[in-house]
Amino acid sequence: MTTDYSDLPVVLASFLRNLRVVKNRSPKTVYEYMINLRMFTRFIAANQNMKISDDELDAVDISKLDASFYDRLTLEDAYSFLAYCADVRQVKEAARARIVSAIRSFYKYLFISNQLTHDNVMQLLESPKQRKSLPKYLTLEQSKALLSSVSGKYRARDYCILVLFLNCGLRLSELVGLNCSDIQDNTMVVTGKGNKQRLIYLNDACLTALHVYMQQRPVDGVKDKDALFLSNRLTRISNRAVQYIVEEFLNKSGLAGKGFSTHKLRHTAATLMYQYGHTDIRVLKEILGHENLNTTEIYTHVVNEQMQYATDNNPLGSVRPNQKSSDSGKETSKSNPD
Repeated sequence: MTTDYSDLPVVLASFLRNLRVVKNRSPKTVYEYMINLRMFTRFIAANQNMKISDDELDAVDISKLDASFYDRLTLEDAYSFLAYCADVRQVKEAARARIVSAIRSFYKYLFISNQLTHDNVMQLLESPKQRKSLPKYLTLEQSKALLSSVSGKYRARDYCILVLFLNCGLRLSELVGLNCSDIQDNTMVVTGKGNKQRLIYLNDACLTALHVYMQQRPVDGVKDKDALFLSNRLTRISNRAVQYIVEEFLNKSGLAGKGFSTHKLRHTAATLMYQYGHTDIRVLKEILGHENLNTTEIYTHVVNEQMQYATDNNPLGSVRPNQKSSDSGKETSKSNPD
């Protein structure tokens, strides 16, 4: 992910460096902000040309623009860009919401941190309403089938990876970033978004899987000696390699093609903890490393939906009172009011 900001306005490059160095945002987050804000700036600089092609947009030179360019922009300019994203580039609601977040953050930096604009006009920029969808997850039986399918030369490693996903609700980047030194007795230190760390307690399944794996984990020739999970080249395992492992065993367990993925294992862990462990939603928030409770509450909706489904599919749910018996009851009630 590039840190070459030579094609950007100086003030935008400064904002991105502030995100990385001061705000301690991940390189991936900074890169996404850069892509969104560069496209936003180029679109406005191209006089909001709704028919501009990708090649033409990439050719727009914005490197000489300064803070006064952004100071002149209005909410209408921003909404015009969001309309372009939606109508021309077919950008989904969630991605447009991230663009809004990037623009708001940039203008907050311009106005509050550096007084480079007369006001923070973009604080009023509204985010597109997003359709809430319930997270997809494996059932308990499917989770067991997935674990049972693990085999091969790297069985101990691959099994341990799946066990940690399904029991600890880790993000992909969090699992890949685990170090041996992060494991202490029955706890594990996880480094999440924004380099924020949280402590997760390991159950017997995790401890057993880790013990078996560590006995087989290579020692000689290891290039990243503290990395917990290693590739066959003895380097820290990559995100794509872990995704491939998950895909392989989803296929072997007959779960391929059902919309499951590495991130769905995180949803599975959260759902099973809430459903079977009766975990308090605030505790679940801490385990998952969510910023706010609203994000975690989606798992309460999952269980509520299951409860409704169970009620709707009760075999007695379609039974209706016999009309003849009902009429008879009415006659009886007339003659015997008590």
